[in-house]
Amino acid sequence: MHEVDMTKCLLISLNEWRDRREDTSAMVETVHLDVGRFTCVEPDQLVTTYNAAVQGTWLDGSRLTITEIPFVGRCLICNGTYDPVPENAYRSPCCDHPLEEIVSGRELRIRSIDYRSDAAAALESAPIQRQR
Repeated sequence: MHEVDMTKCLLISLNEWRDRREDTSAMVETVHLDVGRFTCVEPDQLVTTYNAAVQGTWLDGSRLTITEIPFVGRCLICNGTYDPVPENAYRSPCCDHPLEEIVSGRELRIRSIDYRSDAAAALESAPIQRQR
């Protein structure tokens, strides 16, 4: 199951992100991922695995959103792009040339992280002290 390994890597990345921040009170609300269709990762399974893995951790309550990136190949003979399909052995539909270049579809990356900082919220809600 690729999703378990991907979730482990994602949690490592999120922990490293938190460790690099000066303000460690940052609470992740949403993690936005780009997942290519050729990665063999099932987005629904990845969300389920992530939700189970973050229970009881500092990421508890955060959500995972996934943008699927289409699988696109480029034919080196005619230079056209196409949607490679396994039924055609991923060959170019224009000239039946084998797939040699993948333009997109292998992505698996964190696009962005939505978070809030409790330290910043505490400063905003602190009463203003007036000097006398």
